Amino acid sequence: MQQDKHPDYHPVVFRDRAAGYAFLTRSTAASDQTIEWDDGETYPVVDVEISSESHPFYTGKARTVDSEGRIAQFERRYGSAGLRAGGDATA
Repeated sequence: MQQDKHPDYHPVVFRDRAAGYAFLTRSTAASDQTIEWDDGETYPVVDVEISSESHPFYTGKARTVDSEGRIAQFERRYGSAGLRAGGDATA
């Protein structure tokens, strides 16, 4: 590996202010703000708008867009017009 070509990879705290959640990981992200972590060390902190604690998919609060099944929706829209006269849909 060539020296001085890769960004600095260091411990960083990512903080979701909406959920009041923060986690320590390693990243190349830089920040001027710092935070004192539980271990007594000071780390740079990056504020994020959404994380696994506030994302609707992970919290189980995701909206269901399709309330009707696809087959039922097709049959409601087109009825049995796609069926042949003998009731057989195969060719």
